[in-house]
Amino acid sequence: MLRVGLTGGIGAGKSTVAERLSELGAVVIDADRISREVVEPGTPGLEAVIREFGSGVVTSDGSLDRAELGRLAFGSDERRAALNSIIHPLVYQRRSELVAAAPASSVVVEDIPLLVENGLGAAYPLVLVVHAPVELRVERLVARGLTADDARSRIRAQADDDARRAAADVWLENTDTVRRLLDEVDELWHRRLVQFERNVRERRPAERRSDQHSPADAADVVDAADVADMVRPRLVEADPTWPDQAARLIERVQHVAGERAQRIDHIGSTSVPGLLAKDVIDLQVVVDDMQAAGTVADDLHDVGFVRMPGRWFDVLRDGTERDKAMACNADPARAVNVHVRPAGSQAWRDALLLRDRLRASAEESAEYAALKRQLANGEYPTMDDYAQRKTPWINAALARADAWAEETGWSA
Repeated sequence: MLRVGLTGGIGAGKSTVAERLSELGAVVIDADRISREVVEPGTPGLEAVIREFGSGVVTSDGSLDRAELGRLAFGSDERRAALNSIIHPLVYQRRSELVAAAPASSVVVEDIPLLVENGLGAAYPLVLVVHAPVELRVERLVARGLTADDARSRIRAQADDDARRAAADVWLENTDTVRRLLDEVDELWHRRLVQFERNVRERRPAERRSDQHSPADAADVVDAADVADMVRPRLVEADPTWPDQAARLIERVQHVAGERAQRIDHIGSTSVPGLLAKDVIDLQVVVDDMQAAGTVADDLHDVGFVRMPGRWFDVLRDGTERDKAMACNADPARAVNVHVRPAGSQAWRDALLLRDRLRASAEESAEYAALKRQLANGEYPTMDDYAQRKTPWINAALARADAWAEETGWSA
């Protein structure tokens, strides 16, 4: 099963996307519909709303007067929070029941209007955001019967575009025709969601393209042993969104790891601004010991990662080996390596030291970029060769970084 969070501002077109995903085969769980069900006449939810907002929110037939409740609740942050404290726990309970009842091979799309506002994105392997400009949304809401002032009030009460972009793995722009939006949803379903679900269910990592590297080469500090031959690496220019993507992924890992993680960091070449790299996000999780490392790597399955089987280890600068656990992406559209290292290993400190030294020194970063380009374009046909031939430079750079850390007082 793959759980997908779907959200978007009121009037953005989220329902259109949800309906199309349902037609394609997704199990859609509509939080708005559930929120109506939990306050139907005779329910504990409606009784709690009446106690909080008064009998004026009930019509003559005993049902909830949603327009009146909306006027009261959206009038202030305090009143809206009071309503949410009643509705959200009831909706969450019912959503959980529906997810548990879905078939094991489902793509379960949870349509949650306030996913961003309530900080729920980290619990989902993928978050889809539907967007439209404010004035277009106001126009749509007025056509549904709201006044322009009410529409703007509701829009202001929700998250802004920046917050939604930070949460979005997929940004669906709904400013063109409905046909174009549906085509984008179709492509997303066939090219990403179906394969993502299968990979999660079968606990297998997504296939890597030729411009992405194997998890054994992910640290860019030390190399794991027994690497299978890989295709020639292809470097890409730095993507300014890499840090934002990493931050979103770190939230997912943190959601699963909890207090077991001493720290979680974005490492590797994509963590250095301006440095060309293979298009893979590398994350590092530091835990107490190898037992915790294995458990965390297993548990990351809940947010779309698959633990890599077999033994994984780092070769340290002195030639010794230190075990680690590895998890990789099941998502076919975003390559990620998660290195879960015990605190007793020197490798996690070296990964951070090299990253911070490259961030601090334009000269060092440029030298490393030149080496990477030379190796990628040279006569080394496999990813294994590429990784091994970087190692002498990396070890020398770490030695220089040790001196830099001493001079500057750097600490991990």
